[in-house]
Amino acid sequence: MNNFLRYLLLGFLGLLALLAVLAGLFGYFVYTPDPAQPQLSGTLAKGSIDMAGVTRRYRTYVPKDLPKGAPLVVVMHGSGEDAQRIRAGTGYGFDRLADQHGFAVVYPKSFGFSWNDCSVIGDVKVNGVSADDASFVAAMVDKLVGELGIDSARVFATGVSSGGSMAIRLALEHPTRYRAVAAVAANLPTPQNFQCQPAANGTSVMIMNGTRDPLVPYEGGEINLLGLFYEGGPVMSSRASAQYFADWNHLGGAPQVSHVDMDEGVRVERARWHKQGKNEVELVSIHGGGHGLPQAYAQRPRLLGPSPMQPDGPAMIWDFFARQQR
Repeated sequence: MNNFLRYLLLGFLGLLALLAVLAGLFGYFVYTPDPAQPQLSGTLAKGSIDMAGVTRRYRTYVPKDLPKGAPLVVVMHGSGEDAQRIRAGTGYGFDRLADQHGFAVVYPKSFGFSWNDCSVIGDVKVNGVSADDASFVAAMVDKLVGELGIDSARVFATGVSSGGSMAIRLALEHPTRYRAVAAVAANLPTPQNFQCQPAANGTSVMIMNGTRDPLVPYEGGEINLLGLFYEGGPVMSSRASAQYFADWNHLGGAPQVSHVDMDEGVRVERARWHKQGKNEVELVSIHGGGHGLPQAYAQRPRLLGPSPMQPDGPAMIWDFFARQQR
């Protein structure tokens, strides 16, 4: 074998070794298997609505024999995801809860890579056009209220990551439309990164964040992943975000704080601002948790920090929503 062929073979073997290492790193840090789909009573369906000449899409999960006047929960995905990814990424938790408690679930799709939330910075445009995601979600809710007989006074919204940031926008700008919202892995943008126009009246808000989130910093700062993969601008800390909503809802005084120790060295801290007859604000801090919604069925990528299987995030969110109905 001449030297050229030898060098060519060595280069080829080196490339294979590099690809094997990269595949191993991808498998360790990024890949996570989808959880098994649960046995559900109802129907998963696709839907669409035209907004300013653009077809916007969503999926609904409706339990069997859903009564008229049932609640609706809007669940919004993270950046680059879709309805199926957020269903799987939350362990199908909201579908399971819908069967248990009798509410409908809808999973809308963002227009751009991310939702057009309150941040000035973000990848929300397609071909230079930025859609009004808030108006799309509102029109979708109105459509489902008519089609399913949903109680328009019991519409709730939640989301993870970019979806959580979009839930914050819905709370701030459309508080009378959503009885409560829950933002997961999301904080309020800092003033220089803030484009929303908050309404005069508030609504109930839960924020659920992990203290070891490498993407959306719990203590505030620049949103990024290793400084390379994602830029979303600066955000406030989780505590400051919750305090903002407490002040917006005129909930003065210190919050009621409780702690529960979980497995895997995780501690759940709950700070709750509430007064009789008023809206409620709750900050759920997952000490030892990363970026994502904790639950027992689906692991999150290691790249996004620790992935505790407790607490039951979807159940905590539904319990918060259910309290606002009374």
